[in-house]
Amino acid sequence: MEYEQITYAVADGVLTLTLHRPERLNAFTARMGDELRDALDRSDADDDVRAVVVTGAGRGFCAGADLAGGGATFDQGAAEGTPERHRDGGGLVALRIFESLKPVIGAINGPAVGVGATMTLPMDVRLASTAARIGFVFARRGIVPEAASSWFLPRVVGISRAVEWAVTGRVFDAAEAHEAGLVRAVHAPDALLPAAYALAAEIVEHAAPVSVAMARQMMWRMLGADHPMAAHEVDSAAMVHRGRSADVAEGVGAFLEKRPAAFPDRVPQGLPPGWPWWPERPYRPVTGDTT
Repeated sequence: MEYEQITYAVADGVLTLTLHRPERLNAFTARMGDELRDALDRSDADDDVRAVVVTGAGRGFCAGADLAGGGATFDQGAAEGTPERHRDGGGLVALRIFESLKPVIGAINGPAVGVGATMTLPMDVRLASTAARIGFVFARRGIVPEAASSWFLPRVVGISRAVEWAVTGRVFDAAEAHEAGLVRAVHAPDALLPAAYALAAEIVEHAAPVSVAMARQMMWRMLGADHPMAAHEVDSAAMVHRGRSADVAEGVGAFLEKRPAAFPDRVPQGLPPGWPWWPERPYRPVTGDTT
């Protein structure tokens, strides 16, 4: 796919995805959503990508849905005649980020409202500029939170804060986002991307790509487990698979020899067969070969 509303740039193992409609504060469109999902497909298949940083061009991160269509902007489901079957575009992006094999870091450089805020929730780490303004403004537009944010937001900041932000629809600053745990840290505008790249570099330089992909999915998906036994079962089988990998020999050897590790395994080839084992199909204890 040729990108018109985002840019895709890889350097030093890090993919930078930049929302690129600066004249519209990077307002979200169906085209942008398609491009983001395609870019994440590319990054998952690209061995040169070890981490992803998402940011916005110009002074905004994403001003939410492009409202150029006026009151009909959110009427896609009804127009198709099957609103109960309609899938919102922000949700398709959020779920694709959730499924990423590479860790995703959000660098929120400016206003992030509506889908501009909800698309960041399945990102693994969010950093914000002091210029950022964030708002889950849906109730003020007569709609409801989308992009699976009713699942993600309470898990990130807790149910009380999530409901407060959703029912007031107010826009708040980066300091409040930090206090609530929505963002990891707040940086001066010119320090935001360097901070994001420093975090990405820590992943690229020190962590095994397959272990990163598996750990990311284990953490996110276990948020819905109803008992720690579910995690124990998945952990146990994952440890068997990873324990006999070339990465482990390299990681232990590098530690003992006091040198940087050069992990040989890559995703998706190095992932266990059928990964993830849940919830697509129930996990069953593995006997015999698990490679």
